[in-house]
Amino acid sequence: MMSVSVDGFFEGPDRELDWHLVDDELHSHFNEQLSAMGAFLSGRVTYELMAGFWPTADQDPASTGPFVEFARIWRDMPKVVYSRTLERADWNATVVRDVVVEEVRELKAQPGGDLVLGGADLAATFMRHDLIDEYRLYVHPVVIGQGRPLFRPSDLTIGLRLAETRTFGNGVVLLRYQRPDPSDAAA
Repeated sequence: MMSVSVDGFFEGPDRELDWHLVDDELHSHFNEQLSAMGAFLSGRVTYELMAGFWPTADQDPASTGPFVEFARIWRDMPKVVYSRTLERADWNATVVRDVVVEEVRELKAQPGGDLVLGGADLAATFMRHDLIDEYRLYVHPVVIGQGRPLFRPSDLTIGLRLAETRTFGNGVVLLRYQRPDPSDAAA
């Protein structure tokens, strides 16, 4: 699950996210989707960004209902943080040094909900190891011109099938793609 500008960037050149159009409708949708997940998987940068805000976001009197709800979801959800430098992580998080394909496959096979992947660098590693089953791109109606692209240049070609589209009131469009069922190729 990643937000992206129309021109393919997930953050601005100085890591800014102020162009994201997350209103109560979209945030409520995120909460509905994320509360059903089994764990959040992220890299160090994404984890530190989240840990710097969400643990106490529900204590701010200015927080909206969806913000309060997500703060609880984030605190309670098991988290795996992939980092070679982070010594420890709080808020129900486990630090793992490297992406080990078999360990990720074992984690995916456990009951309890899908895993949500956060962070473009970690997503690139998971793509390289063929560990992503579904892509949920939230395209924001803005062109930012420069920044960090969501997808790095790669020699990979990954065939996907469109599973869902949804347009939100603020103009954000969800594009949900899944890996095709291998049995579809035989038909």
